[in-house]
Amino acid sequence: MGIFGRKNDTVTAPTAAPVAVSPDLAALSGEYTIDPTHTTIGFVARHAMVTNVKGSFLDFTGTLHLDGTDPSRSTASLDIKMESIDTGNADRDGHLKSADFFKTDEFPEMTFRSTKTEALGGDDYRVTGDLTILGTTKPVTIDLEFNGSAKDPFGNERVGFEGKAEILRSDWGLTWNAALETGGMLVSDKIKLNFDISAIKAGS
Repeated sequence: MGIFGRKNDTVTAPTAAPVAVSPDLAALSGEYTIDPTHTTIGFVARHAMVTNVKGSFLDFTGTLHLDGTDPSRSTASLDIKMESIDTGNADRDGHLKSADFFKTDEFPEMTFRSTKTEALGGDDYRVTGDLTILGTTKPVTIDLEFNGSAKDPFGNERVGFEGKAEILRSDWGLTWNAALETGGMLVSDKIKLNFDISAIKAGS
């Protein structure tokens, strides 16, 4: 029997097939600045066990490095001013800025620095990075969907992403709470993060 017909008794573990990347993405490679006027960084917390409180941060800066040929080389950076928190209620916002929660006088910023980017197939990506709140840094994984690219009426080349993540605020020392008479706690530990990002390519 020829060598190519011999039976191989060695069992080899299957390897994952590489994720195909559209050639069109190569043209998107470059440096981008997140546009705060067309970007939302939001969060949702369960309140009193029965409803959701939604909020967002209004003052932030961020950059993206996109590698359309090899998405694993893409990176993201975000700096958020904690004083800009907005839940639509001034008293609640003041409480969130206080020593019970974000201690904004002592810790004025929340930051995110990506450490890993994965292409999951199609328009789906996963970004893992370090989220720093109250001086504590923990890893966070964000699932992103690429919404496409376009040139706006002012000649800016834009890309858009939608993302989501879930964290436990207690992991960053955000432990303030109040017990309810009917059982349970006033504020959920689990927080949902939502991102709707528009970024402008440098030099466009």
